[in-house]
Amino acid sequence: MKYFSSNFKLGILGGGQLGKMLLYTTRKFDIHTLVLDPSAEAPSKLACNEFFQGDLMDYDTVYNFGKKVDTLTFEIENVNIEALKTLEKEGVKVYPSSKTLEKIQNKATQKLFYIDHNLPTAPFQRFAYTEEIYSAIEHSSIAFPFVWKSAQFGYDGNGVKVVRSKEDLKGLPNVECVAEELVLFKNELAVIVSRNIQGDVKAYPVVEMEFHPEANQVEYVLCPARISDEIANKAKQVALKTSAAFDHVGLLAVELFLTQTDEILINEVAPRPHNSGHQTIEASYTSQFEQHIRAVLGLPLGSTENKLSSVMVNLVGAENHQGEAVYENIEKLMEMDGVTPHIYGKKETRPFRKMGHVTVVHSNIENARTIAEKVKKSIKVISK
Repeated sequence: MKYFSSNFKLGILGGGQLGKMLLYTTRKFDIHTLVLDPSAEAPSKLACNEFFQGDLMDYDTVYNFGKKVDTLTFEIENVNIEALKTLEKEGVKVYPSSKTLEKIQNKATQKLFYIDHNLPTAPFQRFAYTEEIYSAIEHSSIAFPFVWKSAQFGYDGNGVKVVRSKEDLKGLPNVECVAEELVLFKNELAVIVSRNIQGDVKAYPVVEMEFHPEANQVEYVLCPARISDEIANKAKQVALKTSAAFDHVGLLAVELFLTQTDEILINEVAPRPHNSGHQTIEASYTSQFEQHIRAVLGLPLGSTENKLSSVMVNLVGAENHQGEAVYENIEKLMEMDGVTPHIYGKKETRPFRKMGHVTVVHSNIENARTIAEKVKKSIKVISK
C-alpha cells in the first residue's frame, strides 16, 4: 500500500502533545491522519486532516473511529481494548496490538509479565484494593517504606506515592494496586526500542532522567546518560529483552532503575512515544515520533544515533497558577544557541501540567546540562 499522498488513512487515538508531535512526521510525509480525543481543544486538532471528539474508553466511540482508518495507533494507553480487539478481527491494523496493550495497561499485570519472562524488576505485591495493605502490614508481610501504585489510569506521577507509614495510606483511592519495594537507586534511566512490522529492531541511546521531588515528574532528560559504557550496554540489553518479550510493533519506552549495586531493574514501560525521547527531535538523526510512524507502517527504521548531546527540559505549569497560559521570558530562550522550545498548545495551565518542553543541544553533555539549568530558571508558565 502506498502511504504518501494517497487514500491511505492513519488513525491516532489521543490528541495530546504526543499526537501533535507524531503529526510533525505525517505532515512531512503527506500521510492522511484522523485523530480522536476527548477535548475539543486537543493540541493535535489543527495539525491532523480530520478531528473527532469522543471518549477513548468508550467501546462504540473507539470502534466507529477505527472503522474509518486503515491503520490505528495511539499516543495514550487508556483506550478501550475490547474495541481494538474487534477492529483487529475485522481487518483494521492496530499497532501496537491490543494484545501488547493489554499486558501493559494494568501495572499489576505488567509486573507479573516481568516475572513470567525472567525480566528484572523490584519485588512487589499485588492487591485487589488498597485497604488490603493494612492487613498485610499487620501480618508483617509488607514492610515500610514501599511505593504504592494504582494498577490503572496513572500518569505523570499521578497514581504513585511513596508510603513510609500507615498515615501515608490515608486518602489513597481504594483500587487495585501494587505495593513495590522502594528501590535505592543511583539513577533513573530509559531506553526507547523501536520494532517495525517486519521485526526489525533498533534502540536509542540510554538516557538519564532527573525528577521533580514533589510532582514526581521528569524535569530533565540527558542524552547520552552519564554512565559507563558497561552500564549503558547492560541497560540496553535489558530493554531489548523486554521489547522481544512484548513482541510489540511501534515504540516501547523502557524506564529503568540503576541500583546502588549496579543492577538494572525495570520500573515500567510505555508502548508509544515517551517523555524520555522528546530530545530526539533535535538531537537524533530520526526522532522517536518519525520512528514510531515508520514502525507501524512497516517502513525501514531510521538511524537512532545522536547528532549531538542533548538535555530536554519539561515546561510545566507554575505552582499557584491556574487559568489561561502565559509563557514568561520565552524570548530569552530564543537568544540562546542550540535551544529550541516546543509549546504544546494547551490553552489552560495548572500546577505541574505539562505545557511544553525545551531541547538544548551541545557537543558536550555537561555544558548542555548547565544551559538547561539556565533555561529552567528563565522561563515560567503562569496564568493571566
